[in-house]
Amino acid sequence: MHHFKYRGDELYCEDVSIEKIADAVGTPFYLYSAATLERHYRAFEDALKTTDHLICYSVKANSNLAILSQFARLGSGFDIVSGGELFRALKSGGDPKKIVFSGVGKTREEIREALAAGILMFNVESLQELHEIDSVAAAAGKTAPVAFRVNPDVDPKTHPYISTGLKQNKFGIPVVQALAAYRTAQSLPHVTPIGVDCHIGSQLTEIAPFVDALTRVKDLVAQLRDDGFEIRYLDLGGGLGITYDEEEPPHPTKYGRELIENTVGLGCTLILEPGRVIVGNAGIMVTRVLYTKQNLGKKFVIVDAGMNDLLRPSLYQAYHRLQAVRRRITEMVLADVVGPICESGDFLAQDREIQPYEKGDLMAVMSVGAYGFAMASNYNTRPRVPEVLVSDDRYYMIRRRETLAELIAAEEVPDFLRNP
Repeated sequence: MHHFKYRGDELYCEDVSIEKIADAVGTPFYLYSAATLERHYRAFEDALKTTDHLICYSVKANSNLAILSQFARLGSGFDIVSGGELFRALKSGGDPKKIVFSGVGKTREEIREALAAGILMFNVESLQELHEIDSVAAAAGKTAPVAFRVNPDVDPKTHPYISTGLKQNKFGIPVVQALAAYRTAQSLPHVTPIGVDCHIGSQLTEIAPFVDALTRVKDLVAQLRDDGFEIRYLDLGGGLGITYDEEEPPHPTKYGRELIENTVGLGCTLILEPGRVIVGNAGIMVTRVLYTKQNLGKKFVIVDAGMNDLLRPSLYQAYHRLQAVRRRITEMVLADVVGPICESGDFLAQDREIQPYEKGDLMAVMSVGAYGFAMASNYNTRPRVPEVLVSDDRYYMIRRRETLAELIAAEEVPDFLRNP
């Protein structure tokens, strides 16, 4: 459920005309609905209200400060994967005691900053990382709370680029090696194991892989308890999918019910790290048609948004529904929707049945709230686009469009190149 709806033939975000925003801020731009963000967050909270839990929004999905601030006000914790995301989470008012630090490549400086902030725990992905955390904690005179990310070798049945729980993936340690890893942690003076972490992938549309992974992780928790470990947290990651096209992912209510039923008596606080499922359908990208053309019968709609603005179609062959901001009742046409980037892989859709667009028309690219702006770049020296947040009948610029001067502000030309 989201708040992008037609009124007559004009597309609105909540109570604001999208065309009005486009005229004011220019195109392309990202647009988010505050009501949708809150609705999706509360769906997770309500699904788990009968059990001890902590929602840690996955910052990598969309890290805009305004969006993080909205989640912090709702009581969310944060799942981070870099020092930069820690900085953003704290700047947004996030409680450090509700922050978990994931990721395979934490640097000493990032570990030091997280220890200083007093985060809830580190999700450790290798024995070398464990020893690094112990070393940094010793130098700081602290003890680091940790959980190992265990890899249960469960097929999430998703795109291979966003699968994380198979033995061939880079994430975590094999579940069969976990007990030995925890014993190593127990021998170190400046780390304390307090949890178990497991995340099998993203855009999952079935519950069975979650339950399969949970079964294997529960066995590990029991083993650890028998071995004398006080495991207080079970972090089950995120990964619940959304509807891009015709997918029918389970509702958080059903997901939560399965998790609760399968963790009765476990005695752990459940940590979930939803990202895409909360923000994905809460955001769109609005782009304007620059030109249309035909090459020997092949139709192209050329828009002002490119793969630097939205990478997912080029990277994952991802499907995003396209909706006209002003729709016309007419026959559909088969066309490619492409951007201005000098790459053949620069497209938003290929061989798609769409309304016949004309020069100047506005197009909404749906379901881009997750991994949309967050993956944007300056390729072809293109400024990153604005982000706009709508709440009720008002809109707010939450990131202005970059300027050309800002694109080169960090660059320097050495003196020997200045004077011929």
